[in-house]
Amino acid sequence: MSTRSKSVPGSLGGGSAAGGSAVPLAVLLRREVVSERTAAERPDLQHGFFNQAKKGEDFFLLKPDCERLPGVPSSSFSAFGIFDGHNGSGAAIYTKENLLNNILSAVPADLNREDWLAALPRAMVAAFVKTDKDFQTKARSSGTTVTFVIIDGLIVTVASVGDSRCVLEAEGSIYHLSSDHRFDASKEEVDRVTEAGGDVGRLNVFGGAEIGPLRCWPGGLCLSRSIGDQDVGEFIVPVPLVKQVKLSTAGGRLIIASDGVWDALTAEQALNCSRGLPPEAAAEHVVKEAVHSKGLRDDTTCIVVDLGHEKGNPAMPAHKKQPGMGVFKNMFRKKTSSDSSCHSDREYMDPDVVEEIFEDECAFLSRRLDSEYPVRNMFKLFICAICQVELKPNQGISVHEDSSQPGNLRRWDGPFLCQSCQEKKEAMEGKRRSRDSSSRNSGSSE
Repeated sequence: MSTRSKSVPGSLGGGSAAGGSAVPLAVLLRREVVSERTAAERPDLQHGFFNQAKKGEDFFLLKPDCERLPGVPSSSFSAFGIFDGHNGSGAAIYTKENLLNNILSAVPADLNREDWLAALPRAMVAAFVKTDKDFQTKARSSGTTVTFVIIDGLIVTVASVGDSRCVLEAEGSIYHLSSDHRFDASKEEVDRVTEAGGDVGRLNVFGGAEIGPLRCWPGGLCLSRSIGDQDVGEFIVPVPLVKQVKLSTAGGRLIIASDGVWDALTAEQALNCSRGLPPEAAAEHVVKEAVHSKGLRDDTTCIVVDLGHEKGNPAMPAHKKQPGMGVFKNMFRKKTSSDSSCHSDREYMDPDVVEEIFEDECAFLSRRLDSEYPVRNMFKLFICAICQVELKPNQGISVHEDSSQPGNLRRWDGPFLCQSCQEKKEAMEGKRRSRDSSSRNSGSSE
């Protein structure tokens, strides 16, 4: 089971007895009601995994029985991850071993479930950046994609960088819970990296011809976001797309897989070929179908997770609707302070369709770590928002230090970063050049 590597005191809505402020009785009663509903909301979870290796650089995490608070069953959750390494396996192994603990360390220890789920998007951003920063002190050349999934009851939160993917089939519709961070797939990412000082283009060959996918030079990486890849440049950022959804009690099936699967199969093909099979057999069938289609050109890894209240529910419903984003109860939106502080009973009613709670893919930390992202006053002011070290009042550097955004943002507002994390932020935004450029005629990383 996963445990928090360190505790950060303080919680939203009341202090401890040691701090001299009592928790209101209404809050305690509400938490008891929420706890009872949470127990009733827990669906049965079954998972399966299969892999065929070509390079031996795909790694995975399967943790169906974690607890935020050791010995407290109501704090249970599940975590699954795919780490598709390139240029060596170091980054994939390091991320597999450290990312979950970094996520838990970025969330105050004593939050209730409602606030823990609201805090997850920001915590996942901080943990991805911390993992990248820490790994880059150990190695230069290795990198990895990451698709990381946390399941708490019927709520699924996915954070991803690179081109591994997570797809959900629920209520007869397909939902894409990740995004391909390939330069060929996003002009916005090309523009971001170019503005930060990167050179994006295809590989030059003799005669001036350009071949292959768009890549970032130096290094020749075709991904715009990853963990590691210090030799390519800091503008290849570890800031993930984060999506959070709530399933209905009908449940659904998640497929989390590396690009060895997705280069051969569409989401609909992967779900169709695995329908009616239990998770273990489904994962094996998806991998074998991908290899049969394209051959074993790359490591090919698949995790299948079924969520549903009925025991032994391997067979997902037949497709009823066209593939796409399906029918939404709520469109993606950011949580606000009022959302967090006064969630009503409707938050715990079972939706009749997939309810989409949150989405953000912005690459800039001043937005992703902002004090209202996703809730205000949930995190301690004098703690580095990335690495969680304690700061003296005059040590922290606001994430808004260089902000030119209009509105009420002030550079003396939190959250704050330590000096080394501020330098990391500046390098990611192209304000601190950390690499020398090299020719596109060099070899490529991915």
